[in-house]
Amino acid sequence: MDPSLKRNIFPMFDWTNFLKEAKIEFLKLYELISSKKYNRDSFEFLRTLGRGAFGRVYLATLAGENEDHDVYYAIKVLEKAVVVKSKQIKQAINEKRILQALNFPFCVYLEYSFQDNSYLYLCLPFIVCGEMFKHLTKQKRFPEPLAKFYAAQVLLAFEYLHYCDLIFRDLKPENILIDDKGYLKITDFGFCKIVKTRTYTLCGTPEYLAPEVILQKGYGKSVDWWTFGILLYEMNAGRTPFRASDPMKIYEKAVKGKYSTPDYFSYELKDLIKNIVQVDITKRYGILKNGVNDIKDHPWFMDMNWDALFNGHIEPPYLPDVKGAGDTSHFDRYHEATWNIAKVDRYAKEFQDF
Repeated sequence: MDPSLKRNIFPMFDWTNFLKEAKIEFLKLYELISSKKYNRDSFEFLRTLGRGAFGRVYLATLAGENEDHDVYYAIKVLEKAVVVKSKQIKQAINEKRILQALNFPFCVYLEYSFQDNSYLYLCLPFIVCGEMFKHLTKQKRFPEPLAKFYAAQVLLAFEYLHYCDLIFRDLKPENILIDDKGYLKITDFGFCKIVKTRTYTLCGTPEYLAPEVILQKGYGKSVDWWTFGILLYEMNAGRTPFRASDPMKIYEKAVKGKYSTPDYFSYELKDLIKNIVQVDITKRYGILKNGVNDIKDHPWFMDMNWDALFNGHIEPPYLPDVKGAGDTSHFDRYHEATWNIAKVDRYAKEFQDF
C-alpha cells in the first residue's frame, strides 16, 4: 500500500464526523492484503533499536544510489519460527493489518510490509526521540502540565481506537514514543484486538492489568481506561500505584484498588485518577453514560484545547534534543544479531495472508 494514500484526512476537528469516517477507512484498510513494494534488500539496516520476545526493531534507510537516505524507518523484524512456536501467527497477522489501517496523529502506522523465508518485516516511521519510559526515568517524574499534554494525546488516541472497536491492552511508557516535535505516538499493537463485546485473554503488563483482566471475568474497553489511569499516576509520580516484587502481590493490590497518592499531586489530578483507577467498572470514568467526555470535561483538563492539540498547534512543554533525522541517542545500544535466512520457507502457508 502506498502511504501517500493515507495520512490526509485530518479535519479542522469536526470530531464526530472524523470518527465516523475514520472507522469506515479503518475497516476498509484492515481487510486489504497490501502489495509488497519492497523487500529486505531494498533497505540498509543500520542498527538495533530494541529487542522483544519475537524479534528486533532496526533503524533502516532505503538502499540504492537514487533513494533518499535522509528518510529513516523503524523496521520490526519477527522471526517466523519463533512466532509459530509461540502460537502467535494470528496475532502477528492481526498486528500488521491493524497497523496498515491506522490513520491517527498519535499512533504509529505501517509504511510497508514484506517477508522472506525466515522473517516478517513491519516497516514503520522512525520516531526519533524514543520511548517515553526513557525520558520519564531521566526526569524522575513529569511536571503536571507535561503529563497533561501527554495524557490528552493518549486519551484522543483511545477515543479513536475504541470507536474503531479496538482495545489496545498494553498501555505503558515503553509503548509510547516521542517525536521530533515533542508529540506522542502510541506503538506496539501486538496485543491490540478488535472486540465488539468481550474478550477473555490474559495479556498486558502486571503493573497495568485491570482487575477484570486479572479475575478473568471477560472485558472490553474498560481495561484501556484503567491503564490510562495507571499511566496518569506513573507520569506524575515516576512509579506505578500498585507495586511489588511478585506479580501475584501486584494483582492482589490491583483487585483491592488500594493505593496512596503523593502529596504533590493536585486535587484535580487525585480526583481524576480516583475515578479512573476504579475497581467497580460501573463507576469507572471512560465507559459510563457520557463515555470519554467524563474525562475530557474533568477539571484537570479544563485548560486543554482539544482542537489545537489534535491539529498539533500546542507548544510542547518539553522538546527532547534531536541531532538529526537519524539520531539514535535516545535509544539503548544492543549487540547486533546475525541474520539467518533459510533457503526454503517452511512457513509459507502460515503467513500467506501477511
